[in-house]
Amino acid sequence: MLRHITTGIDGSAESLAAAHWAARAAVRRGVSLSLVHAWKWHPRPAPSVPADRSERDWAEETLDRAASSIRAAHPGLRVVERLVPDSAAAALLAAAGDAELLVLGSRGLSGVAGFMVGSVSQRVVARSSRPVVLVRAGESSADEHLPALDGISPEEIPATPYRDVVLGLDTQRPCDELIEFAFESARRCGATLHVIHAFGTPRVEPADGPWTPVSGPELLAARERTVAATLRPWCEKFPGVSVVETVSEGRAATALVRASAGASLVVVGRRTREGHLGTHVGAVTHAVLHHVGCPVAVVPHD
Repeated sequence: MLRHITTGIDGSAESLAAAHWAARAAVRRGVSLSLVHAWKWHPRPAPSVPADRSERDWAEETLDRAASSIRAAHPGLRVVERLVPDSAAAALLAAAGDAELLVLGSRGLSGVAGFMVGSVSQRVVARSSRPVVLVRAGESSADEHLPALDGISPEEIPATPYRDVVLGLDTQRPCDELIEFAFESARRCGATLHVIHAFGTPRVEPADGPWTPVSGPELLAARERTVAATLRPWCEKFPGVSVVETVSEGRAATALVRASAGASLVVVGRRTREGHLGTHVGAVTHAVLHHVGCPVAVVPHD
């Protein structure tokens, strides 16, 4: 089977932005792009379906318009169209199974950064066996690059450097899939990898007295050494990737949101095991999805 990236198409501006993001990623990886549009027959078609079209005809037109837009922007890219008679979540999860990456569009939150993660996106992000990238409407190739000099568009200067790829790193439970995805993403576009590690203030309980916080330069230095040791084998595996490390005391989500302001992609993880309340993405990833404006990659791991 040909290597490919899959993206969901539903006719919205955010799904088209996601498809173009996926197309650029497919070009960098040298793989094909699969466009998936799910549809199901309903006794009463949705208001978005024109009165003179059947649901299937409208689904085909929606998929064809997206495919034409992608082919016009990337004439050398192999684009495969897939019309699936199933619910959106089921179709996307099935399509993600043999893809390198699944890319979805998501509405921006009104007035603030972050994503409006609908029920379909929530189910897919929480259950996908493959990495999922969420992209907002309006996202373009220019947003992936640093500002060009003299107001020249990055499309006119392909060598304009990419913005950082940001990785949230948990040194207590480092995950190979997550770290490798971030390094590979940075390598493919020649971006700097900005690794963020934030830690809470540990406390000690004396024999006779209240809990007291333990912090200071020595603790920070110890954390920095741990981060460096965790990344060392990956830096050796990806010698061409420039790595910047930021280690700070505080909430991981806050540090990631702060770093995302100048980033092209934020990479966070999701554990694949289910809790007693079912599958969930985790507190840090949930916060990042709701407060980060650039594309976010959620990588499942053990």
